Amino acid sequence: MKERRWTAWIIPTVAVLVVVADQVSKYLVRTRLLAGQSWEIVEWLRPVVQITHVTNTGVAFGLFPGLGGLGAIVSGVIAVVIIIYQRQVAPEQWPMRFALGLMLGGALGNFIDRAFRQGIVVDFIDLNFWPLRGWPVFNIADSSVVVGTVLLLLLMVWEERRGEASAPVAESS
Repeated sequence: MKERRWTAWIIPTVAVLVVVADQVSKYLVRTRLLAGQSWEIVEWLRPVVQITHVTNTGVAFGLFPGLGGLGAIVSGVIAVVIIIYQRQVAPEQWPMRFALGLMLGGALGNFIDRAFRQGIVVDFIDLNFWPLRGWPVFNIADSSVVVGTVLLLLLMVWEERRGEASAPVAESS
């Protein structure tokens, strides 16, 4: 019972941490940099990453620009689906709960931007190293959705393979 109570807090805790980190970082970018302006965190990191204030009306990584309010609806639907789906996840599957928390926090972070900033999301993580040079600028919410999705897929594959390995082998006659 104690384990169940602990794991029940994973999704909301991770989601809140992601939303707070995302919104604080976007606020700092909006208030300290003009649109299009870049800031080098430290000079030696310039070839790897810098902060560049970019706005985005599409989904993650600037895909499908111009969605505006539709993007807010999509983010909201994703958040609701995650909240409903999480009830199906067993308490002992805490890594899956962690992945869902990342995805929920990312969806909510970008939903907040779209809902309260006329469909515009602030992006700022600008990767400059090969092979990612030219990669679209993104934010913490985008990263959380992608990392959570990849982790969830890996966990599902691992669970499926583990189930196949423990299944009894049928005898041939």
